[in-house]
Amino acid sequence: MTTKKKRHAVIDRLCDYNAAPDLLNERIILVTGAADGIGRAVVRGYAAHAATVIMLDRQRRKLEILYDDICDQGWPEPIIVVQDLAQATEETCREIALGIAHDVGRLDGILHNAAHINTLTPLGSYSWKDWQTTVKVNLDIPFLLTRELLPLLKASDSASVLFSSADVGRRGRAYWGAYAVAYFGIEGLAQIWSAETEVNTTIRFNTLDPGPVRTKMRGRLYPGEDPETRPTPEEIVPAYLYLMGRDSSHVNGMALAV
Repeated sequence: MTTKKKRHAVIDRLCDYNAAPDLLNERIILVTGAADGIGRAVVRGYAAHAATVIMLDRQRRKLEILYDDICDQGWPEPIIVVQDLAQATEETCREIALGIAHDVGRLDGILHNAAHINTLTPLGSYSWKDWQTTVKVNLDIPFLLTRELLPLLKASDSASVLFSSADVGRRGRAYWGAYAVAYFGIEGLAQIWSAETEVNTTIRFNTLDPGPVRTKMRGRLYPGEDPETRPTPEEIVPAYLYLMGRDSSHVNGMALAV
């Protein structure tokens, strides 16, 4: 099967995947941007399929509510990590990795879902501060966190690193500026890491563009759009389940879309 045919076969699987209830049993998975939108829906999906989820976000109260919800459902107890990634440093990422190593000893997956964009702006109008923050949250921190967590991923017998991406990170579009540039970087980062680890480890790296989803960020960027015309975060969770579970152990180095 050619690479193009294989990619289309995987995308077809994303659309109709039905996960086994114990798909992620005893798996330990870190999700960034966990408190809202796609992140929250995926956290619940992973927990419902028996994963222990490490929930990272800057919104402590929302994480606590999500924690209570998961425990009330009888799913595995999650772990809360409160961190504003816009304020994070290299040392912050190292401390997060050390904390995970101390608490659980390994990591079976990462979903880099946290995202930042202020507004749609022409490149010539970008402030340097906004450019730096956008690239930092969407590209620099995923790199630093993954680098620091690699030893824990290598301790897994089948680890998956999944980067939420965007169509503007695969084909440039006017006014998406630093956000698009960061996701162009994410696509390259995933490909390079996939190539560097495919021989000596069981880690796989993929990117997933969730498409236009009914989230607060989407509503802020497209105020005139009817949100009812877009899928909810819960509707796209099967794609994230598939790419995090063992059923996709053969999928590596791919740029995918829901």
